[in-house]
Amino acid sequence: MQITARKRVFNGHFKIDALTVRPAGDAAPFQREQFRPGRAAAALVFDTKRQVYVLTQQFRVGPEDGLLEIAAGMIDGDEGPEAAITREIHEELGYEVDRLEPIVTLWPSPGTSAETIAVFYAEVSRRTGAGGGLADENEDIQAVALDWDALVSEPFRDAKTLVAVQWARLERYR
Repeated sequence: MQITARKRVFNGHFKIDALTVRPAGDAAPFQREQFRPGRAAAALVFDTKRQVYVLTQQFRVGPEDGLLEIAAGMIDGDEGPEAAITREIHEELGYEVDRLEPIVTLWPSPGTSAETIAVFYAEVSRRTGAGGGLADENEDIQAVALDWDALVSEPFRDAKTLVAVQWARLERYR
């Protein structure tokens, strides 16, 4: 298959493109919409001094509910994923990052979205800010600390968080 045409049909907070797709062979071209939210970075944060994982609790528009999830945010402009998640961890949780380890860059919904999320494991030990997110981004984020048993028994509903927690389980028993 090949994309033969692309037109921006929505250019708000997020973007939507209309694509014309030409399939292989003699089949007729067809139309698809592609959600283009951008690139994001996320991290499972572990506080090495307190020996707890620190997650975020915040309202999310998609499920129209609060979610417990790993720290995450959009990658700005030419910023790299490492710089973005370091910034987000400070904004959302108030911590300076001691160590970052990449887990995976994933496509959360490749059938409709061009979004990618770079997922990391982050170790922290120094809280130098208030956290809570940025008021000008309408964020109201609470930090939630979980020990290992609470982390692995929590019924997470967020895909990037499930991936990061599963990675932690595999690493723990490696």
